[in-house]
Amino acid sequence: MVLACSACPKVNSPSLQPEQVRAGMENAPSNNQKVKKHVHLQERRGSNVSLVLDMSSLSNTEPILSVSTPRDVTVQLLNTASHVLSQKILQQRTWSLEELQEEFAKIPSNFISPEELNIPGRAAKDRYKSILPNPLSRVCLRFADCQEDGCYINANYIRGYAGQEKAYIATQGPMLNTINDFWMMVWQEEVPLIVMLTKLKEEKEKCICYWPELEATYGPFTIQVQNICKCEEYTTRSFTLQFKDECRTVKHIVFSSWPDQKIPESAKTLLHLVSEVEKILQAAENKGPVVVHCSAGIGRTGCFIATQIGCQQLKDKGEVDILGIVCQLRIDRGGMIQTSEQYQFLHHTLAMYASQLPKSTNS
Repeated sequence: MVLACSACPKVNSPSLQPEQVRAGMENAPSNNQKVKKHVHLQERRGSNVSLVLDMSSLSNTEPILSVSTPRDVTVQLLNTASHVLSQKILQQRTWSLEELQEEFAKIPSNFISPEELNIPGRAAKDRYKSILPNPLSRVCLRFADCQEDGCYINANYIRGYAGQEKAYIATQGPMLNTINDFWMMVWQEEVPLIVMLTKLKEEKEKCICYWPELEATYGPFTIQVQNICKCEEYTTRSFTLQFKDECRTVKHIVFSSWPDQKIPESAKTLLHLVSEVEKILQAAENKGPVVVHCSAGIGRTGCFIATQIGCQQLKDKGEVDILGIVCQLRIDRGGMIQTSEQYQFLHHTLAMYASQLPKSTNS
């Protein structure tokens, strides 16, 4: 179990503020390296592979990205990339911001083009036209009355720790015309928990409110709110999801203090969330994948999933392969972890977690 704690626990480690990640690092041992503001073009030497990764251009609408890499080459690179870090090296590498930026810029995004998803009516169900589910791992709705376009949802199965199949589902924030599809997916996949990492509105709409205040019907499903637990960092709800004569319990966590395309206020809060998710899953009756979403379903969603996998690696092995984790995520869903700042924050969060492990594990 990752960091067992009660609701809103306190961890005896200093919080990690965004300013520490972005600006305060120059006081740490970093060989006086000068951090690049943005990395626009990174070529892989000794290869004809060229990637344009303008992650800094991501706005509140959607990313602009050009990719000229053949799909098979991209997948091969993602399948073979690895950089295993001992806990000692992880602590040191956390301060190497320029190296982390350069490493992140070399990771193929693996975004999918619209031509690879020839599904009638699909575009009306995509929140962002350039963020699409990878075909090989996309979730397909299987209800009997599903027409071809009705079976589509912008969601991917994501592998978890040690390659566990369908450990997560990464998806976009539901829209008004996809709420029924969302609950259909939750029922079909026997989902025990939904992790929401966005506010409903951040200047523009990021996600429609897809749950009731008390009770409501969405398509063939009736949802009742059984209880609500609010704390400083997140809000947890317990739903009863009913289809015909069958009822299931689904937990729902809203972690809304994470700014779009940025990082949380501290690593502590993210570790608290990981701990709470672990506790819920241990007690859950349903054993399906955890649904994780933000707005696009790649930035904050990717960071959370990578953090949970990384914590499990550190706990079990005493080392972590953050590069390998991110590459695995991007095979399953393109663009997972959206910015180099998020990639740096992932290292800091896992370094904080490693520092809390028992000495026997650290050694």
